[in-house]
Amino acid sequence: MVEARNNFKEELIATAKKICAPGKGILAADESTGTIGQRFSAIEVENNENNRRAYRELLFTAPSIEENISGVIMYEETVDQATAGGQNFVELLRSRGIEAGIKLDKGIVPIMGTNGETATQGLDGLAARAKTFYEKGCRFAKWRAVLRIGDGMPSMISVRETAHTLARYGSICQDNGLVPIIEPEILTDGSHDIDTCARVSELVFRNVMMAMLDQGLIIEGTLLKPNMVTPGSQSEVAPPEKIAWYTVRTLSRSIVPSLPGVVFLSGGQSEEAASLNLNAMNKLDNIQKPWALTFSYGRALQQSVLKAWKGSADNVAAA
Repeated sequence: MVEARNNFKEELIATAKKICAPGKGILAADESTGTIGQRFSAIEVENNENNRRAYRELLFTAPSIEENISGVIMYEETVDQATAGGQNFVELLRSRGIEAGIKLDKGIVPIMGTNGETATQGLDGLAARAKTFYEKGCRFAKWRAVLRIGDGMPSMISVRETAHTLARYGSICQDNGLVPIIEPEILTDGSHDIDTCARVSELVFRNVMMAMLDQGLIIEGTLLKPNMVTPGSQSEVAPPEKIAWYTVRTLSRSIVPSLPGVVFLSGGQSEEAASLNLNAMNKLDNIQKPWALTFSYGRALQQSVLKAWKGSADNVAAA
C-alpha cells in the first residue's frame, strides 16, 4: 500500500503543517456519548442527541475561533450532524479554514497477563472506516492508547502493544488520506516524581517512534499527542518551567526532527495549568525544539464553556 500512501503524501504533509500553524492548535471535541454524559451530568443537562448537537454547534460557531483553532477532533455521531440552520458540521468548520478530524479508536480492553494494563481496539475494518471519513471531509484522525506508572507498570508488553498498534493505525490512516495523531497517553495517576515520568515517557515515546519508522509512516504527515512530563497527581506540584524543560528534553531524546508537530493533551490539568505549561515550553531557549509545540485540548478548552452554558440557549453567547 506504499503507492496508496504516496498518492496522499503532499496532502498529508500540507494538512499536518496547517494544523501546526503558529498560534493555532486543536479543539478535542471527540468525547464519546458516555464521556460527554459525565460532563453534562456535572451541569445537570440531559445526555440526549439534541443537547449533544446543540453543545457542539456552540463550540463550532463560536466567534473568531479560526484565529486560534486549526483543527477539531469529532466523535462519529458529530460528523453527520448539522447546525440548527442545516449546515453540516464538517462543512461549517472547513468554511472557517478549520480541518475536521475523527476519533477512530474503539476504546480500551485489558491485556491478559498484565496488572490491569490495556490495549486499544479498532484495527479491524479501520481502512474502510478511514476511507469513509475522508469522503465525508475529515482530513486527520486520532487514536488514544493508555499507559500507567506504578506497581511495575508500564510493562514492556504494554509498551510494545501501544507502539505497534499506534503505528498500524497511523499506517492505515495515511493509506486513506488521513493525518494520524499518535496518542500514547501516560496517565498522571500515582505518587511518582517527575524524574520517573520522564524516564517512562522517554521509553514509551522511543518505542512508538521506532514502530512508526518501521511501519514506513510519512513522518512529515504525522502528529504526536503525548502527555506532558509531570509529577504524579498525588505528588508535589512542579512549576511550569520545570515541566517544560523535562518535557522538551524527553521529546528531544526520542522524537525525530522531521515530525512537524507535537499537540499536547491536557491530561486532566486545569485550563490555566495546561496553558502555563505549554507557554513555558515555547519560551524555552536553551534546548532545541524542531517541532511545533501546541495543544490538542478537550477539558482544558471546554471546562469554563460548559459551566457558562448549562444547557440553556440563553447562555450560548456567554459560553
